[in-house]
Amino acid sequence: MKFTKMHGLGNDFIIIEGMGKKDYSSLAVKLCDRHFGIGADGLLIVEPSGIADIKMRIFNSDGSEAEMCGNGSRCFAKYVFEKGIVKKDKITVETLAGVIIPELYVENGNVYNVKVYMGNPIFEPNKVPVNSSKDNFINENVKVDGISYKLTSLRVGVPHTIIFVDDLDENMVKTIGPKIEKLHIFPKGTNVDFVKIESNNKVSVRTWERGAGMTLACGSGACASAVAASINGFTQRNVKVSFKNGELYIEWDKDNSIYLTGRADEVFTGDIIV
Repeated sequence: MKFTKMHGLGNDFIIIEGMGKKDYSSLAVKLCDRHFGIGADGLLIVEPSGIADIKMRIFNSDGSEAEMCGNGSRCFAKYVFEKGIVKKDKITVETLAGVIIPELYVENGNVYNVKVYMGNPIFEPNKVPVNSSKDNFINENVKVDGISYKLTSLRVGVPHTIIFVDDLDENMVKTIGPKIEKLHIFPKGTNVDFVKIESNNKVSVRTWERGAGMTLACGSGACASAVAASINGFTQRNVKVSFKNGELYIEWDKDNSIYLTGRADEVFTGDIIV
């Protein structure tokens, strides 16, 4: 089987073209294993679409299927353009979260940047989903292991829960992240974003991803973190989001649309026996 390994700021993916009725869940677990497989945070599948130019399916490294992925969508768009599958500089991509629209910045036939329309943030608790009787779940006190945290939950393609912190302690991400991910108030689990406010137009983020663990970057998490920082009064609507290996730029327009801009890079291609 031929594959391509790509990443967005270190959030890495294996991309393959559709293989019919293949069990992609088991395949994702095998291929994403960093010791016995290729190694990645997720597996992206290229499939034909009846409602868009192309369809993207996303499987986390634990085999669970995700609705959408911001960094993955940029890698996916670069892949289908450079492979000649969809030769447009603005592509419609079908996902389980709806149709997203990557816009490609191309130089000499190579994609060097991708801007993605990520839809609108969703705050209604039953749509995030989070168990709450309130109109939204913003800056709410929740206890984890007897310690109270202020959480903001929203949906940007997938569920995200934001915690604002003074310092980005990776031990905290690894210990508190999985506990919040599986809290009973999140019936479908949640991604957990730890956000440090740097200024009124910049934040730093570390993400514990549902089904993948701590990743080096998260596109939908960058969007959710930017929106949460704005609605909590910490930043303006358009911000730079800093991860370990670079920055993403998030625009939250007044019409409620979110746009994510950043690089996508190919690492290598190859063949693997499955």
